[in-house]
Amino acid sequence: MTQQAPVIISSASPFAADVFRTRHPALIDRLIRAWPFAPAQLEALAELVKENLGGVIRPLPDHALGAHDWREWGSGFYGRPWAEVPFLWAESFFYRRLLEAVGYFEPSSPWRGVDLFAPFKQAELAGGTVAAEIAALDDIADAGEDERGQALLLSSLWGNRADLALQITAGAQIEASGLVADDSQHLWELLGSQPGGNVALVADNAGSEMVADLVLVDHLLARGLADQVVLHVKPAPYYVSDALLADVADCLRRLWSGEGAARAVAERLREAAAVGRLRMRTDAFWCAPFDFTAMPEALREDLAAAKVTILKGDLNYRRLVGDRWWDPTTSFSEVTRYFPGRVAALRTLKSDVIVGLEPRALDTLEASGRDWRTSGSRGLIQVR
Repeated sequence: MTQQAPVIISSASPFAADVFRTRHPALIDRLIRAWPFAPAQLEALAELVKENLGGVIRPLPDHALGAHDWREWGSGFYGRPWAEVPFLWAESFFYRRLLEAVGYFEPSSPWRGVDLFAPFKQAELAGGTVAAEIAALDDIADAGEDERGQALLLSSLWGNRADLALQITAGAQIEASGLVADDSQHLWELLGSQPGGNVALVADNAGSEMVADLVLVDHLLARGLADQVVLHVKPAPYYVSDALLADVADCLRRLWSGEGAARAVAERLREAAAVGRLRMRTDAFWCAPFDFTAMPEALREDLAAAKVTILKGDLNYRRLVGDRWWDPTTSFSEVTRYFPGRVAALRTLKSDVIVGLEPRALDTLEASGRDWRTSGSRGLIQVR
C-alpha cells in the first residue's frame, strides 16, 4: 500500500502562496470592475483581500448557509493565516467566502444565485477561440473515426488552449507532444471494451473547454461507445470558470448558432437529452473542500455504475490523487485504487501535485529548467 505523502500547505509552495498573494486580490479587483456592488459588498470583499494578504481566516457568519458544516470542516484552521493551512481547503473556502461576501446564498438578496463569473465566461464564448473551435468541426467531419476521436479528446483536455484545426492538420502530434503521460489508447480500449454503457464526465471549465467536452460527448454517443453520458457540473460558481448547468446550456446554444457540423452536434445532443441519453447531475460535494476519498455514498454509487468516469481538469485531479507532495513516480493506479470504478484523468497541469510519471520522463522535465508543473504548458491523460 502506498504511504501517504504530506499535504500541500500554501506556505511551502511558491505557486500556492502566489494564489493568495496575487491571484485572489486580482480576481476580486476584476469582479469589482465588472459588477455594481453596494458598499457592504465592497467592504466584505476588501476584508477578504486583506485576509488573503496577511490576515487570518475568519469563519462564515452563523446565519450563513452551511456555516455549521464549514466550522466543522475548518476546525483548527480558523484564526490562522491562509498560507498555513492545506491549500485545497483554503482555496475552496476562499470561493465560499467570496460568494458569501456578495450575498449569493441570501434568500432576500437580489444577488442570490447570480454567477459572478458569467461575464468572463460569456466573453470567452463570444471570442475567437470558440469561433475557431466551432469552425474546425467542419474540417474534421470527414476524418477517420479514430483520428477524429483522438483530436476531440485532446481538445477536451487542453480546454482554452484547444485548437482543433491545428491538431488535425498536424495529425494531433503538436498537442500530444505536450503530454507528460498519455494513456489515451488505454482509455479508448476501455470505452470500446463493451458496447454502450454509461460514461460519467465530471466537468471542469465552462467556455471553450465545455464546448469541446460537449463535442466529445456527442462523439461517444454517436459512435456507440456510450449509451448514456452523465455530465456532472458544479452546483454553485467556484474557481472562476467552473461549469454550471447554465454554462452547458450557453455552450449548446453557441454550437447551435454555428453551421454545418457544429449545429448537427447541438441537434444530436438536444435529442440525446430529450430521450435520457445525455443526463445532467450535480452534487454539493463538487464544491466541498475535500479530496474524493470523502465522497458521499450516493455519489460513489453513481460513479461506480459508470463504465468509466472521466475527470476533467486540474482541481479534479488534485481531489482524485490528494493534494499532496507525492513522489512524481508514485503509481497512479495505486493512489486511485479507492475510486469507485474505472477512472480517467484529463488534465492541464496548473498546480504542484503529480503522480504516475516514468522516471526517465521526470528526469527530462526536471532538466528542462521550466516551470512544467504549474504553467499550463503540459498535460496528461492517465487511466486506471
